[in-house]
Amino acid sequence: MTINSIGLDTQKTKALALDLNNLLANFQIYYQNLRGIHWNIKGKRFFDLHVKFEELYTDANLKIDAIAERLLTLGETPLHTFEDYTKNAQVPVGKNISQDEKAVTLIVDSLFELLKIERSILAKSDAANDEGTNAMMSDFITEQEKTVWMMKAWLSETV
Repeated sequence: MTINSIGLDTQKTKALALDLNNLLANFQIYYQNLRGIHWNIKGKRFFDLHVKFEELYTDANLKIDAIAERLLTLGETPLHTFEDYTKNAQVPVGKNISQDEKAVTLIVDSLFELLKIERSILAKSDAANDEGTNAMMSDFITEQEKTVWMMKAWLSETV
């Protein structure tokens, strides 16, 4: 077994890096969706949603940076081209969405995909004894579950 500079099995961290890069690609699409709905939202709820979408894309941008830095900490290279992002993402792409309910539904659907990926990474990082990635995924999951609850409440749906 080969150990990297932070004491983790390099085979396990290489496998985790593939999943983290997949998460990074999905977050980049999610981020761009948020920018698009922030710019294009219309209607009576414009002021509230415009601010909320900015809050969400600012948070997504911070998470993107954290994921990329975690990849570097593990000794791997983060994806960094739009081609890589679109090729690897499962998050739905939102185009020309200006209606409030469609925008919020896109967020809920995107978070659903991100949560699936994060839970998978959490299980693998636990098995690799990678507390840094574990903590990051736990934090992301906790925040995003709350966001899903709030968005579904806004849509007047049950959780």
